[in-house]
Amino acid sequence: MTDVRVLFVTHAYPRHPGDAAGSFLHRLALALTAGGTAVRVLAPAGTDLARAEVLEGIPVHRFRYAPGPWETLAYTGTMAEQVLGSVRGKVALAGMLAAGTLALRQQVAEFRPDVVHVHWWFPGGLLALGGARRVPLLLTMHGSDVRLARKVKPAHAFLRRVLARAAEATAVSGWLAREAMAMAPGAAVDVAPMPADVSAFRADAAARVPGRFLFVGRLNAQKGVADLLDAFAQQPAPATLEVIGEGELGPALRAQADRLGVASRVTWRGPVSRDALPGAYASAAAVVIPSLEEGLGLVAAEAQLCGTPVIGYASGGLPDVVDAATGGTLVPPGDIAALAQAMRARLAAGAPDPKVTAAARARMLERFSPDAVAAGYRARYERLATRGR
Repeated sequence: MTDVRVLFVTHAYPRHPGDAAGSFLHRLALALTAGGTAVRVLAPAGTDLARAEVLEGIPVHRFRYAPGPWETLAYTGTMAEQVLGSVRGKVALAGMLAAGTLALRQQVAEFRPDVVHVHWWFPGGLLALGGARRVPLLLTMHGSDVRLARKVKPAHAFLRRVLARAAEATAVSGWLAREAMAMAPGAAVDVAPMPADVSAFRADAAARVPGRFLFVGRLNAQKGVADLLDAFAQQPAPATLEVIGEGELGPALRAQADRLGVASRVTWRGPVSRDALPGAYASAAAVVIPSLEEGLGLVAAEAQLCGTPVIGYASGGLPDVVDAATGGTLVPPGDIAALAQAMRARLAAGAPDPKVTAAARARMLERFSPDAVAAGYRARYERLATRGR
């Protein structure tokens, strides 16, 4: 059965080739399409985005939900902060829920999907409650949505409603699945990761720079960059730290580096294109991920595909991806001394063991290759489509 039609509902999807926003969803859509599944994407509008376009063969439809300057909730990873922190954000969310529900109804009528695949229960799952009532619903939780439900207790009821509506539910890590089921007793949530760009991320031992640590991610509290700076300040010169990403804590983190006396050894690269990431990973002695409650940690998978060890907190979904067998080191969350010690040990160890890095890459390919991930989701779609016919 290869003629299943699937409608993705998401607030994060690449706005152009190479865009990082929801890039793993685009990889999944491309792999599904290559295998015969018809995929269409419904997403919110954003600045200078077309209402409808085809992105590398994937049809993308976007709905307006607020005056142009207010359409900032999607694509940047700051939706929860905007909604919780401002009246404007709350008004924009109300518009997104109303307009998105209508847009979903229209797409269901036009595209006639066999399955609606909602990514993140908030806000997409709420759209599906009223916008896709007669179509089997698959819900995938990615991390920020589950953390939001834990932080805002009234959201538990909405999460339970979406899970009750879903024919099946998945989460991208075991930790997320357990957290979701704890908030929705009786719900069943399977573990199914998102794909990494395995073709782009390859080891290059010649590119490795001894003593270089790397961080890739948003500069917010959850990502733990403040802890990383404290731990890095305990590393001897000439160790260096490269930070890729942007976020609301950027100025404060730069000031922290100044106070710690390590500003000259920290490079703030800001956001970079996807094409630049493989070289950054391959050049690092280790990638450090001091996140608290990381949903999955595709950064960890990408690093290990490049043969680069990972150091991080044993929090969230990272233990699903990183362990001693992959050459990684996880320490208790918030233990800066242990994080610093793990970084020192990495410096002392020198170049990674090629046998270990090869085994780590093989493990990442088995779990995170687009073909493998797409095969798992295709089986779910076919099961749900058969049930819905």
